[in-house]
Amino acid sequence: MDAKKDSLETIVYTHILVATDGSKLSGKAVTHAIALAQALGARLTAFHASPDYPLPVYADGVVYQQVSRREYAAACKKEAAKILDAVEAKARLAGIPFAQAQAISSVPWQAILAAANHHKCDAIVMASHGRRGVSALLLGSETQKVLTHSKLPVIVVR
Repeated sequence: MDAKKDSLETIVYTHILVATDGSKLSGKAVTHAIALAQALGARLTAFHASPDYPLPVYADGVVYQQVSRREYAAACKKEAAKILDAVEAKARLAGIPFAQAQAISSVPWQAILAAANHHKCDAIVMASHGRRGVSALLLGSETQKVLTHSKLPVIVVR
């Protein structure tokens, strides 16, 4: 048997991380990840990165802080649960072993990679908004950053 062919036969994803922000496009990535996990007999972990705690606002010499860090973390957890519970319902319906994870991070792409590492995933599925040209250069892309820094295979859904 050819060594190249033999190495291709051993590539099987057993645990897939799908990153989701709850958007319609992210929903396409979730659908793709569920279908892939079902076809491969893999487990699925859905991950949501909430934005970092907002900095206090200074105006007229007064500091305005909307909520405490504890209240903010609870609100983020509640919002993430709403997003991730919807993914869980679809995964359970498809008969896929499922877990969910959430983090608060100012750098979502790092949180995604950390979650994939922590949960011992062997592939990442996520959506891309497909920005091109100047907007892609200026805004950057969490997906692009995951692609650039990941040691795992990343499947991008558009």
